[in-house]
Amino acid sequence: MNMRRRAYLRVKRVVDVVVSGAGLLVTTPAMAAVAVAVRRDLGSPVLFRQVRPGRDGRPFELVKFRTMRTLSSSDGVDTDAERLTPFGRWLRSTSLDELPTLWNVLRGDMSLVGPRPLLMEYLDRYTPDQFRRHEVRPGITGLAQVRGRNALSWEEKFAADVEYVDTVGPVLDARILLTTLLTVLRREGISAPGLATMHLFTGSVDVADNPQSDTDLGGHRADVDDQGAGADRYDAA
Repeated sequence: MNMRRRAYLRVKRVVDVVVSGAGLLVTTPAMAAVAVAVRRDLGSPVLFRQVRPGRDGRPFELVKFRTMRTLSSSDGVDTDAERLTPFGRWLRSTSLDELPTLWNVLRGDMSLVGPRPLLMEYLDRYTPDQFRRHEVRPGITGLAQVRGRNALSWEEKFAADVEYVDTVGPVLDARILLTTLLTVLRREGISAPGLATMHLFTGSVDVADNPQSDTDLGGHRADVDDQGAGADRYDAA
């Protein structure tokens, strides 16, 4: 990353603090209403918390509103499709579940724009080039999200993430934020084709030949992130 881009990242951090701080203040009534609705529809806890890799792969705790019922061995519910309630689907489609993530931006764990933070277990599965997505702070939205969210393959997402790292700048960030707004309004790319969320990333060598369901590998769920506010949402609360 050249000096010009490094300088922009410092300015970008100031913008993140100002916008996320203002956003938290402005959306407080909306978050309070969503919290009440989540409590009524899904019970406690209201917030979903999970450790994700941040810049340089350093872990942080991601926070968002829950969108799935709690996994229980006694009720026969064990897939993402079954755990997602109509309200949870609506919450994801509108990206309102991402509002608490502004706190992660304010803290410095994330940025408004950047590669979406995925699962810690993926760190050992990236190619060296794919791992470069961690050279910048992860974002609420990113280049992969505006290009298709979960309708993209993992390889397409990672290629877009690395492209973002190599071309990050104010014009690109502004374009991504504007396009994200349009994507959210259209509710596009929320899930991978045929899945309630997104299949797990098992590595670039075999993921295309061995697509995983969203409940493989010990019951872990892929993050539908993406929206800018989301294509990987790993909501196993």
